[in-house]
Amino acid sequence: MMALTSLAQQGEITTGGLQTWLQNNVIPLLLLTVAVLLLWLGGGRGDNAGVMRRLGGVVIALAVIGLAVSGAGVEVGTWISSLFTG
Repeated sequence: MMALTSLAQQGEITTGGLQTWLQNNVIPLLLLTVAVLLLWLGGGRGDNAGVMRRLGGVVIALAVIGLAVSGAGVEVGTWISSLFTG
């Protein structure tokens, strides 16, 4: 208990390791699960158009996750605002 208290006081406990682990392990597993579910639910019935509609939503969600993880949201926002302001 004393070691944990001294680590907390020194400020060496961070969430960087957890964030890296989530990015490397959980997100790919979730993407694989979504892909399998899309193929199983839509492909088994021959509803290819429905699968493609859902896939469009998945691509948009992946773009949002990519922007959040990479931190490039500010640059994208600046670029979009420059389209309207010149």
